[in-house]
Amino acid sequence: MKADGRRVFFNPNKIVTTCMRAGASRDATKRILKKIRGHIYHGVNTKDIYKLVLSALREEKEGLSLKQRYQLKDSIMKLSTAGYVFENYVGEILKHSGFTIKEIRGKVKGRCIIHEIDLIARSKNSLILVECKFHSKSGVYTGLKESLYTHARFLDTKSYFDAEYLVCNTKISDHAKKYAKCEGQQILSWGYPPNNSLQNVIEKNHLYPITILNISSKEMGIFLHCGIMLAKTLLDYSEYELSKKTGINVTRIRNFQKLSRQVIF
Repeated sequence: MKADGRRVFFNPNKIVTTCMRAGASRDATKRILKKIRGHIYHGVNTKDIYKLVLSALREEKEGLSLKQRYQLKDSIMKLSTAGYVFENYVGEILKHSGFTIKEIRGKVKGRCIIHEIDLIARSKNSLILVECKFHSKSGVYTGLKESLYTHARFLDTKSYFDAEYLVCNTKISDHAKKYAKCEGQQILSWGYPPNNSLQNVIEKNHLYPITILNISSKEMGIFLHCGIMLAKTLLDYSEYELSKKTGINVTRIRNFQKLSRQVIF
């Protein structure tokens, strides 16, 4: 039983793929799958399977870092507790992909109305409208409505922008993909485009959000207030510099940096 209520056949290949994406070896993945199979029953919830995989990952060598990477999607969803942070996180991802971020939540006068644009990005000679769609629950698709909405804003501000992007942290519907392809709208989402999806870009460039570490809501707020969106940014400072910058004690900072190294490397 999936999060959206659909019933599907159990597919062991999905566990294999996600475990190996998290960095598990082929042998470790086989062991994990063997443990999981013994707990699969008719009508089992995908959330329960997810918990079983996490438990099995913890028992492996380097289990903590594997477990953290496996929770990438949940880590992004945790950004919801800090307001409009997803736009800032997408900005960091785009910057590491060669874009320049001109403005976050900037106002642009269109032909009909004034729009607040989530991100205004530049790539070479093109100015790009970036609409960020965030969902804090799994099983929710970003659909045609969001794609239409993004394109409508682009049409009204076409004298200002050269291209449009829709970025979301969930899967995108087939209707949205079809419409976006027809209109020339670029999409970056969970699992799409197939070889350059949101998680591909994050994993390839080690752009894990700070929430992939075991931090409290208060600590997350402190890091974000200091402009630290990515786990790997913690490694740009000494433990003492970071403690002074954030007010978090050195021992806690040391543990964060250790886990960050494990997740990244």
